[in-house]
This record gives sequence, structure tokens and C-alpha cells, in this order.
Amino acid sequence: MIWSEIKEKYPQQWLLVEALEAHTTPDSIRHLDRISVLEQCSDGSTAFKRYRETHTQFPDREYYYVHTSRYVIEIIEETQRFLKWN
Repeated sequence: MIWSEIKEKYPQQWLLVEALEAHTTPDSIRHLDRISVLEQCSDGSTAFKRYRETHTQFPDREYYYVHTSRYVIEIIEETQRFLKWN
């Protein structure tokens, strides 16, 4: 599904979702092109808890917890920088 379909089907809800297709723009914004809803949650705390549990179980998959009041989902990617000490 795409975000607009999810917003329509699950209005004003916290969800645990998985990105099935996504891309990152040159300015490090992650766009979720195709999303699967895994679970409806009663509140943000529950959604975050379920996110941690699911991500721990399947660390190679791309999960997010989101509220459908958001107009769009934009995730800012942060790259880790490692300093080399001489």
C-alpha cells in the first residue's frame, strides 16, 4: 500500500509498518514507496514497544512506528561518522 491508502484505511491510529520498497534522496530523506501495515497499536508507547520487539527479532528488515495524522512519512537518515585517531 502507499501512505495515502493507509491514512484512509487507518485514520488517526498508531501503526507498526514495514517498508517493502523505499528510496533515499540525495539530501538523505528516506521515502517509503510501498508499505505493509503489520499492527495497529493503542498508543505511541505501545507502537514503540512493538517496533523494538519486531526489529530485535528481524534486524535486517525496515520497520517504523507511525501515526496516520502525518501528512507524509519523511525519515531523515543519519550516517554514522567514525573518527580515526592517530
